[in-house]
Amino acid sequence: MPSSVSMLRVRYAETDKMGVVYYANYFVWFEVGRADLLRSLGWTYREMELAGVSLPVIEAHCEYHRPARYDDELEVRTEGRMRSPVRMEFNYDVVRRDDRSLAASGRTVHAALDPGGRPRRLPERIREVFA
Repeated sequence: MPSSVSMLRVRYAETDKMGVVYYANYFVWFEVGRADLLRSLGWTYREMELAGVSLPVIEAHCEYHRPARYDDELEVRTEGRMRSPVRMEFNYDVVRRDDRSLAASGRTVHAALDPGGRPRRLPERIREVFA
């Protein structure tokens, strides 16, 4: 499975009053990982949209294992695979760098759509990479 690792540092604005990362930010970080993975394979979201393909999220899940806190350095480990010619799935692990503990894990499922919002096959080069 194609994979990538994205590095980030928790910003103060991403935490709650207790200094713990607000739960919804993990989904933002999943997007960072997904975009980095696609970019590492030579296909950016911009190129994808110019080619008439969008990949909206149709399913999202996250499990929270250990809290991440302000200023923690994190790795977002992302793997992707094809579920069908029009659907992709990405799996994520968010790992704290200092102690290598798993902060969260999750997955998102995406449908490939044309500019009119109808399902369409992903470009062959993407199907080949993720097959």
